Amino acid sequence: MPVPLRQSVRVGSYLMKQKLRGVEKFPLLVELEPLFQCNLACSFCGKIQHPDHILKQRMPVDQAIAAIEECGAPMVSIAGGEPLVHPEIHVIAEELLNRKKFVFLCTNAILMKKRLDRFTPSPYFSWVVHLDGMRERHDQFVEREGIFDLAIEAIKEAKARGFRVSTNTTFLTTDTPETVREVLDYLNDELEVDSMQISPAYAYQKAPDQDHFPGVTQTRKLFSEAFADGKRKKWRLNHTPLFLDFLEGKVDFQCTPWGIPSYSIFGWQRPCYLMGDGYTETYKELIETTDWEQYGRGKDDRCANCMAHCGYEPTAVLHSMSSLRESLRAVVAR
Repeated sequence: MPVPLRQSVRVGSYLMKQKLRGVEKFPLLVELEPLFQCNLACSFCGKIQHPDHILKQRMPVDQAIAAIEECGAPMVSIAGGEPLVHPEIHVIAEELLNRKKFVFLCTNAILMKKRLDRFTPSPYFSWVVHLDGMRERHDQFVEREGIFDLAIEAIKEAKARGFRVSTNTTFLTTDTPETVREVLDYLNDELEVDSMQISPAYAYQKAPDQDHFPGVTQTRKLFSEAFADGKRKKWRLNHTPLFLDFLEGKVDFQCTPWGIPSYSIFGWQRPCYLMGDGYTETYKELIETTDWEQYGRGKDDRCANCMAHCGYEPTAVLHSMSSLRESLRAVVAR
């Protein structure tokens, strides 16, 4: 069974169980942040703006596993900070894989090649390398020369060893339809990664650079032009067709913040991975004590320009599951 199909079947079964049980709010994927420290200091990042004593903290393995087991999500994205800085990140990944969770380990790839021996290829495991454009654009984004070449070298080595490798690309106001197409063509056709994830940058309030976060109108224009002439169909994009329609402005809907919750060294983040309105100790408390109705575009100013996949991909998935036509589109897209 090909991995994307295996994942689709597992998630589809999980969604059906929630529906049969009458559960309204449940996680599709958890953003697990076992640390905030990173070996880069990007001006667009709002995750590393913490004092040193916080950046030095590391989540224990047992705590990470307990959180995932409590919420029951079938998929886990291990983020940060830079996860490979965590000395036991391979243990966390292994324990999740033993529980048949789909694990996506996000990395800037600086340490990836050195750490490959600590991991074993699995149909449930995928590296997710942040590549935010071609060489000059990416190195400018991460504010350090040579990182693009390190990432490409690490991706090729991982693929040679039998790992699944995906990428995650964030777009800013400085991007054009041409730069979107250029990087996706390269990743898809030349580097031949297994899948690609894309997202407009979210305007983190703590990010040092506040001048290059795109608004809704600019985002829709960017992607509708980049996807013109059916280009998006040729790329192995790891998104539902409805989410891509949403990026283009063909459809619109509210986000589902509880669909991809975030768990970090502080606990469960309220209300989502991108906004921090406090933390809860348990997932049950997060769901039951958060006033979800106060969030979303038109309700909270911080949500006004957000089109990030962590909020809107769950909505697209749920819409797809409730429509035979959209379900078929999602299957064909795989």
